[in-house]
Amino acid sequence: MTLHADAVRALSDWDAPDAEQDLLRADFLAHLSAHENAMWRECVPGHLTASTIVVDPPGERVLLTLHPKAGLWLQLGGHCEPQDTTLPGAALREATEESGIDGLRLLPGPVHLDRHRVWCHGGSYHLDVQYIVVAPAGARERISEESDDLRWFPVDALPDDTDDALRRLVTHARRQGIS
Repeated sequence: MTLHADAVRALSDWDAPDAEQDLLRADFLAHLSAHENAMWRECVPGHLTASTIVVDPPGERVLLTLHPKAGLWLQLGGHCEPQDTTLPGAALREATEESGIDGLRLLPGPVHLDRHRVWCHGGSYHLDVQYIVVAPAGARERISEESDDLRWFPVDALPDDTDDALRRLVTHARRQGIS
């Protein structure tokens, strides 16, 4: 199965938590149907990305990255790579690379979808499929070259310099029972 086919399967099988998310799921599936290269950043109208909210075992804190281009505290994640075979696998790979934490545990299924404008190709969209991963107890993060900083924040005290997309992701993750 190709990464494209896996993304179609993952989104087709996902039970969206509300009507707004279901409409976005349908839009993502239509984009996949219209663009064979929808998984890759070369897809100028927009491309699927995979991100994660990394939580500590009790679900009380989230690990955020200070994104160098955006200048905001955001979840971990990004573009799919040729070696990725599944969308959840891409999300887990990105989280491991950007956090420096081994042994992250991916929870099943997406938790949220988000479409946002980005600087790719001078203006494109990320169609972000968002997951939850749980860090092992006592995990120590290591800043990668993709981040200006990496820090744990309480789920109920996110930093001011973040965006609404992250706040929505944390809200949806909390509804899934992370805290």
